Amino acid sequence: MVKGISRRVIVVDSPDPRIFEQAIFIIRNEAATGGGGVTSQQLVDQAVRIAKNYARTHGGPTPARRWRLTPLVSALLGGGVMALAWLLVYLI
Repeated sequence: MVKGISRRVIVVDSPDPRIFEQAIFIIRNEAATGGGGVTSQQLVDQAVRIAKNYARTHGGPTPARRWRLTPLVSALLGGGVMALAWLLVYLI
């Protein structure tokens, strides 16, 4: 059931549509009426800044993981290097 309460909102289109389509900010009544000393343009600017910051920190390609050797591969590589070293010592 919907009550007869009206809210002021700011809808910001996403700077990166892979993350979200739109961000919806519900404005407090005090801020919407100008009682908080904030203009409506400042509210919109802050909403856009927040949406861009969120898209920048939560979107885009993930940082490349460092390539790590599993313990088994490390052991096999170490054994191979030691076998090669022993072979070189034996042949010389």
